[in-house]
Amino acid sequence: MPPGLRMFGPVHLAILCMVPSLAAILAALHRMSLPGCKVTRFVLAILLFASTVSYYAYFAATGAQMFPNHVPLELCDASLWLIIASLLTLKPAIFDIAYYWAIGGASQSLLTPNLVNPTPFLSVQFFFDHGLIVCAVLYLIWSGQAMPRPGSVARSFITANLYAVVVGTFDFLFKTDYMFLRAKPPTPSLLDVLGPWPWYIPVCEAIALGLFLLLYLPFRQPASKPTHSSQPSPTSLTP
Repeated sequence: MPPGLRMFGPVHLAILCMVPSLAAILAALHRMSLPGCKVTRFVLAILLFASTVSYYAYFAATGAQMFPNHVPLELCDASLWLIIASLLTLKPAIFDIAYYWAIGGASQSLLTPNLVNPTPFLSVQFFFDHGLIVCAVLYLIWSGQAMPRPGSVARSFITANLYAVVVGTFDFLFKTDYMFLRAKPPTPSLLDVLGPWPWYIPVCEAIALGLFLLLYLPFRQPASKPTHSSQPSPTSLTP
C-alpha cells in the first residue's frame, strides 16, 4: 500500500464507499434522463479506456520493459475490456461474463490492493481503474440497462477457466505470474489463507464458483408454479 493509505483505514474505506455511491448516483441520473440516453455509458467507456492507456503509457514513458511483464493479461484487464464493450453495445452475451469477472475480480483488488512500491500516479490509477470497473457494472444493473441471464454462471465460469489456461501457458513460457497462477502476490490477500501453491488454485476455483452463484441469486427467477387445467375431466362429462 502507498504511504498514508492503510488497508481498511479511513482513506481506503472512503474509496470503497465511494464506488457504489457513484454508481447509485449515475443510475438515478440515468432514470431521470431521456429514454435511450447513452451519454453516461459512453463517458464511462472513455474514462476506462483512458485509464488503461495511461497505465501502459506510464511504463513506456519511464522506460520499463513492456514485454512480458506489462501485458494486459490480468483478469481485471480482460474484465475492463468486457465492461467497455458492454457499455458501448449492451450485448447480453458480453455482460454475462463481464458482470462476474468485474465484481469477483476488481472488487477483490479494491479490498486487498496489490500495490508494491507504487508511485503516486500508479496508486491513483489503480483505484480509479478498478473502482470504475465495479462502478460501471453496478451502474448498468441499477439503471436497468443490463443484468445477467439464466445460465450466465456456467458460461462465465467456463470462460474464466479457458482464459486461465491461456494466461497460465503464457506464465509458463515467459516466467510471469499473471492471475497469480505461479505464486501468491507479495502483498496481503485472500490467497494467504488458502494454502500453498498449487493447492490454492483449486480452492480459488471452488470459491469463484460459489461467489458466481451468490452473485446470480438477486437475478434468479422463481420457479413457476404448475398450472391446473381449467378443462373438466372426462368423468365430469359423463351423464
